[in-house]
Amino acid sequence: MSFALYLMGFAFVIGGIAWALVLAGVSTNYVIIIGIILLGIGVLTGVTRTRLKDPPK
Repeated sequence: MSFALYLMGFAFVIGGIAWALVLAGVSTNYVIIIGIILLGIGVLTGVTRTRLKDPPK
């Protein structure tokens, strides 16, 4: 559940950045590329922060 919340928050950040880039007049291709890169970073950080730790043996 916390992974979904993490990704939802990151989606808002990506949306805000994309909106700012469009308002700044950046090409749509670059906005899409930056969005995909940020989505990948969001998934990687979300997995590392929300995964369960292995119990000690």
